[in-house]
Amino acid sequence: MIRRFCAIVVCLLTLPLAALPAADSAAVDLLGIMQQELRRSQAELAKDSEAPLYYLSYTVTDRHTYEAGEEDGAVNEPRTTNRRFLDVDVRVGSMALDNTHQIREGNWRDNYSSRRIVDFPVESDPPAIRAALWNETEYQYRQAQERYTKVVANRQVKVEEQDTSNDFSSAEAEQFNEPYALTALDGARWQKILKDIGEALAAPGFVQESSAHLAVTDQNACLVNSDGSRIQHCNHFIRLRLQVSGTADDGMKLQRFASYDAATPGGLPTEGTLLADAQRIISELQSLIKAPLVEPYIGPAILRNRASGVFFHEIFGHRIEGHRQKNESEGQTFTKKVGQQILPDFISVYDDPTLATFKGVDLRGYYTYDDEGTRAQRVTVVEKGVLRNFLTSRSPIANFPASNGHGRREYGQDVVSRQGNLIVKSDKTVPYEQLRRMLIETCRKQGKPYGLVFDDISGGFTLTHREGPQAFKVEPLLVYRVYADGRPDEVIRGVDIVGTPLTSFSKIIMAADDDDVFNGTCGAESGWVPVSAVSPSILVSEIEVEKKEKEQEKPPILPPPGHEQNP
Repeated sequence: MIRRFCAIVVCLLTLPLAALPAADSAAVDLLGIMQQELRRSQAELAKDSEAPLYYLSYTVTDRHTYEAGEEDGAVNEPRTTNRRFLDVDVRVGSMALDNTHQIREGNWRDNYSSRRIVDFPVESDPPAIRAALWNETEYQYRQAQERYTKVVANRQVKVEEQDTSNDFSSAEAEQFNEPYALTALDGARWQKILKDIGEALAAPGFVQESSAHLAVTDQNACLVNSDGSRIQHCNHFIRLRLQVSGTADDGMKLQRFASYDAATPGGLPTEGTLLADAQRIISELQSLIKAPLVEPYIGPAILRNRASGVFFHEIFGHRIEGHRQKNESEGQTFTKKVGQQILPDFISVYDDPTLATFKGVDLRGYYTYDDEGTRAQRVTVVEKGVLRNFLTSRSPIANFPASNGHGRREYGQDVVSRQGNLIVKSDKTVPYEQLRRMLIETCRKQGKPYGLVFDDISGGFTLTHREGPQAFKVEPLLVYRVYADGRPDEVIRGVDIVGTPLTSFSKIIMAADDDDVFNGTCGAESGWVPVSAVSPSILVSEIEVEKKEKEQEKPPILPPPGHEQNP
C-alpha cells in the first residue's frame, strides 16, 4: 500500500560560492551529444518488428548542493556535492498499448519498475557521455521488451478495462534553453548567523536536540526526446530550517521548527527575524512539553492557512492526479464526478506551477517544464465547488487525452502526474478574528465545550488504493484548545487528524482572508518532488482527531551540560 506524505526536507549550507566548482555543462554541447546518441538509438531500435521502439527520451539532471550548519550548538563541517543522474525513458509497442500499461492483478514484481538511479559523468568527456547513454538505453530497452510481452498476455486474459484510453499521447516539440548558473551566497556571513542561532536554540535545558541548517540546491535538467524536444531548464532551492525537540514526562517526543524557502539569497529572512523565531519555537516547545495529552475528539476546528494547505494537498490534491483515475487498483474518488459539486460553492482550486511567487514568497512547486518536456500550465481543477479537471501527464485518461504539464518525478523514478503549486481560493472570507468567533459560536450550537485550532502541520499521508480504506491522516505539530466559555486558549498535544475526504470536504463552513504558503517536498510513486500549497484558514463544523503514537522512553535522567543544579 503506497503512502504519500509531505515533509520538509532539510539540508545545510555555508561555503562562499567562490570556493565552489562551476557547472561545466556548457563546456561541451551536452544537449547536442544527447540528441545525436538518441537519434542513433532510435534508428536501430525502431527496426524491431514485434516490439518496436516508438518513443525515446533522455534526461540528465545536474545537482549542485552546498550545505552546512549547527547541530546541538556545534558547527557541522560544510559539505559540497556535485552529481549528475541519467533517466532513459523507453516505450515499445504503440501509443495505444505499450510497455508501461498496468498489469492487472499482477504481483509486485510484475509492476515493479525497471527504473534505477544512474550516475552520469560530471566531467566534459563526450565518449564517456555517449557510453553512459548507450549502456542505459540498452538496459531499458530490454526491460521494456520483457514487460511489453507481459502486458499483451495480461490484456488477453483479463476483462476489458473501464478506461480504455491510450497509454501515451503526442506532444509538440519544445525548444528551450535556460542559462544555468550557481547561486551566489555569502557563505561566511551565513555561517556566523547559523552559529549564533544554533547556540540560542541549544541553550534551554529542556531542549534535547536542536539544529540550524541552511542548504542551497541548484538543479539543471537537460532533456531530449524523439519528438524533437531539446530543453534545458533550471531550478534553485534555498531552504533554511530551525528545529528544537524535547520529551514530555510520558515519553512523547515533541518538536517545533521554523522553515524558510527562497529561490535567491535575497528571499531569506534577516538575522533579527531568525533570532525572534528561534525564541518563539523554544517557547512553543516548552508549552508543548507541559501541555495535557488529549483524548480522541470530534468537533469544530480551524485549520490555519499553512495547515489548511497541507490538508488540501494530502486529502484532495493526490486524488485529482490523473494516473489515479485510470489505475484499476485506485479508489478513484473523483473519477466520475467531473461536472459535479465536490466542495462548497465558494471554494475554487487550481494548480499553477508557472507561479514563481505568492505575495512575495518563493514557491518550491514552480517549474517551467515538467519532466516529460511539456510546458507547465495553470489548471483549474475545481471552479466554485464543481470539479472541472485533473492534473495530467502524457499518459491519457478518459476524456482528458493530453498532458497539462504535470508529469513529474525525482531522478531514477517513472513519471506520473503530480501536484506543483496547489492554490485554494475562497469567494467568501472574513478576518481571522471573526473566523475564531465563528468557531466559538459553532461549539456552543453543538454543545461542545471547546474547538480546536491547528496552527501548524508537518505533513501526513493518504491512502488511495482500493484494498485499503479511502482515508487520510494528517500530523499536527501545534494545536490549541479554544474554550466556548471564554477560558484562555490552551496548548494540547498527542493528536492526529483522521477522516475520509468526501465527508471532510462537506464540513467546510467559512474561510479567512489570510492566504499563506506551505512549502514542502512530497513523496509518492515517482519519488520526492518539491511542492507548494497556498490556502486561507478554514473553519470546519466537524473534524476527528485520534491519539498520536508515542514513545515509551522516559526523559533524560541527567540534565544537559551547563544545566546542573548547584549542591
